[in-house]
Amino acid sequence: MTKFLYSFLTILCLIGCNNKHKTVASPAKPNNIPTIVYSLNPDYVTLYNKAWDLAKEHVKSFDGLAQSPYIDEAFDENTIWIWDTAFMLHFFKYASHNFPAIESLSNFYAPIHDNLEIPLRIEIPDNPPLFAWTEYDFYKFSSDTKHVKKLLYEKEYLQKHFEWFDTVSKGTIIANSAKTWIKKDPNGYLWEGGRSGMDNTPRGRKGVSAKKNRPNNPDMLWVDAIAQQGLSALNIYKLFTSLGDNVQANIWKSKYDVIKQKVNKLYWDEEDGIYYDINKNTLEPMKLITPASYWPMLAEMCDSTQAERMVKHIKNPETLGGRVPWTTVPRNDIDFDPRGGYWRGSVWLPTAYMGIKAIQKYGYFELAHANSLAIIDHMSKTYQQYTPHTIWECYSPTEPKPAQTIHDNDVRPDFCGWSALGPISLMIENVIGFYDINAQNKTVKWNLHKEGIQGIKNLVFGEVIADIIYENGIVKVKANNKFTLIVNEINYTVNEGINSFKL
Repeated sequence: MTKFLYSFLTILCLIGCNNKHKTVASPAKPNNIPTIVYSLNPDYVTLYNKAWDLAKEHVKSFDGLAQSPYIDEAFDENTIWIWDTAFMLHFFKYASHNFPAIESLSNFYAPIHDNLEIPLRIEIPDNPPLFAWTEYDFYKFSSDTKHVKKLLYEKEYLQKHFEWFDTVSKGTIIANSAKTWIKKDPNGYLWEGGRSGMDNTPRGRKGVSAKKNRPNNPDMLWVDAIAQQGLSALNIYKLFTSLGDNVQANIWKSKYDVIKQKVNKLYWDEEDGIYYDINKNTLEPMKLITPASYWPMLAEMCDSTQAERMVKHIKNPETLGGRVPWTTVPRNDIDFDPRGGYWRGSVWLPTAYMGIKAIQKYGYFELAHANSLAIIDHMSKTYQQYTPHTIWECYSPTEPKPAQTIHDNDVRPDFCGWSALGPISLMIENVIGFYDINAQNKTVKWNLHKEGIQGIKNLVFGEVIADIIYENGIVKVKANNKFTLIVNEINYTVNEGINSFKL
């Protein structure tokens, strides 16, 4: 069932029974949103600003929630999605003083783990379990120890969700949600396309092609589900380590190690050099490469040799590479739709962002830069050339156009929403190159390409506010607090006030 059908059912459910509640826009505060400088292509700056303008429109208020106002996924104002919201926080972190950012996760935590009744519909509560990944990324950026201690010690939401994902009964309904589908198997998880987030993916297809019939293979164990559970354990471990709690850190590291070992034993295919879904009965690989194959890489489960082999599929223009990389099925696959076909070839920003962060973890900075540049250029050309001039839910893999849905319509416009991951997060982190910003140890790591004028102003992380600009071999930094700027692996001490470094 796609999001389109979900929305239709949601509207039917809510008509006439939701009048006592009110959804209204909650305008964001105008200050503390960083600005970018990029002289090499001013159109990218225009797209960046458009993304923030759209994001501001998707801050909503709704009576009766655990957290209101909250960030809305730009799809359906009466419904919230776990994986949309979790991904969105990877760009909202850059303006968390302006938006109800990390707080918005309370609208999932409280209904699922505290049994709070809320008026919104949580669409697919067994969506990818990304809370811990998002919380750790946000903590690195904010250093909000008070929030993390409440999360881990008082509420134990991350630990509870890890256990819940393993134990929830199929068919469970939470907060007017669709029924859960996930089912634990000794070797992984039985899931389906909507729950994985990749609605009409041909993964698990039977026969030659899944074009006519959406696959729903009851015998497939989904590589993303088990890898995401491992990713959760890994980031809970990292959070406890950051707090100095070695006892809890060791417990979660052990959980992670067990999952990592299982993923590499069962899901890695040595012949093709990639992770695949597997058949639960035979444990044979179900060979279709999609971005889902890279969740184990994001979860740091592969070694350097495995990583090198996986990267080849991203570089290959016949598979997930090409002019616009990170297509949702390989370009040479029988189910590839050159118009996109939703999850049959479209370029989706969340899975592209995930994959780029995965290869970045293994030191493929130049490939991450090239991938990000290609995606943002594609989004920018679509914005400039296609009407209406906006940011879309997902993109055509072949032309500067929005992708087509399974019903041959344009996907949703004004989708910021997670599509802002491109013009905001990938632009800051991989095109301009501020790939690691850590408020806990006050460091900014910059993979700088010494071209033109580029940088960021009003960057807020932890207690630091900084302008960092490169021009003609000089980096100029204005800061309110001391931190370390690491440019292409060379350390520079930034002091309060005006700083200038010749590279």
